[in-house]
Amino acid sequence: MKNLLRSLRDLFLKPSVRIGLGVLVTGGFIAGVLAWQGFNTAMEATNKEEFCLSCHTMHDNLLPELQKTVHWNNRTGVRARCPDCHVPHDFTDKVARKMQASREVLGQLLGTIDTREKFKEHRIVLAQREWKRFSANGSKECRACHDYKDMDFDKMRPASQVAMRKAAERNQSCVDCHKGVAHQLPEMKGARNPAFDTLVSSAAGQSVDAGKDYFLVVPQELYADEGMTKRIGAIEVATQVKVLETKGDAQRVELALWRKNKGYGRVWYSHFGLNITSAVLDKEVALDASFVKVLDTKEDPMTGLEWQQVTATAWMRKGSVLDSVEPVWSIARASYSSSCSVCHRQPEEAHFDANTWPGLFGGMVSFTSMDDDTARVVLKYLQTHSSDFSTSHGAGSPDSALQTARP
Repeated sequence: MKNLLRSLRDLFLKPSVRIGLGVLVTGGFIAGVLAWQGFNTAMEATNKEEFCLSCHTMHDNLLPELQKTVHWNNRTGVRARCPDCHVPHDFTDKVARKMQASREVLGQLLGTIDTREKFKEHRIVLAQREWKRFSANGSKECRACHDYKDMDFDKMRPASQVAMRKAAERNQSCVDCHKGVAHQLPEMKGARNPAFDTLVSSAAGQSVDAGKDYFLVVPQELYADEGMTKRIGAIEVATQVKVLETKGDAQRVELALWRKNKGYGRVWYSHFGLNITSAVLDKEVALDASFVKVLDTKEDPMTGLEWQQVTATAWMRKGSVLDSVEPVWSIARASYSSSCSVCHRQPEEAHFDANTWPGLFGGMVSFTSMDDDTARVVLKYLQTHSSDFSTSHGAGSPDSALQTARP
């Protein structure tokens, strides 16, 4: 064994006495060429669409989606293949992307995304990785075919001209506006805005005094009992409550809101006459006169509907309130500005009234990557900063929980 080890050491560390230096150099050169050729051949083979579709996850999930788009079949016959979009054209970036793609291959081998259900569950993660890459490189792969300098803006539809000219001026990444052009958008409900983690952390350290008003930083379930075993409804983010007492992990709070006096009256709103949802109760609880106290009744002159000012107490988990709503609005304001301005200039908050915003926002949010929690808080932010609360319209502060009249 010692002789074998000594021979191996001499082979690698001592100059050869039998093989000439020229032969060694030539052999090394040939070996390097063969290694490079093998590497290049492997790179080319894995860059072909046939290789991509040989994985049944890609073939069964993504190919059918692509085949329904203009990138697969169009009047000019120019088709985008998988590597055209998902493999960088520059060598260094290509190698880096190949290394990153090993995670998807590993996921397939380990069974993480080997079924339709698993693929849909993890799709948001896969999509966000690609969106991040496209945003970082300015959608370089897209612009190999769709470059701003080659576009004839005058031949576009008027609405498209405005958006595309502004995008060209900013040299904007294509993926900012054109997510879902070749594949279906993932379900966003699995996503989470990390900014909310900061709010939750702040709420956990918030000192709470009985009898004072606070604002929810995240939606919460409502319960009838201190042990939180009987659910009676849910309360929305940014809703103002009065904390009455804290026992263990539970807090008893008082809700003072408005509801329409029709149907079951399950949906409670923050302001009279404005559809700004703050809480939703179970039907039996909403109809229980011993639980719900009606303080006042008014008719909305705009709709003729009768509204009731109501109050009730319920239990919820502690550690979810702050003494100011402004941190919540800061996240909503930033999300609205960043997500709703990539395709066009977003409307001012006070451009529409509170009852108009839900329909408009609902039509726009599907074109963004907002998760459900962020979308809900942004909508509430827009409603509470709408023209109904604009100082030019003579309204009061949107933080007032009990507005007695429509502005």
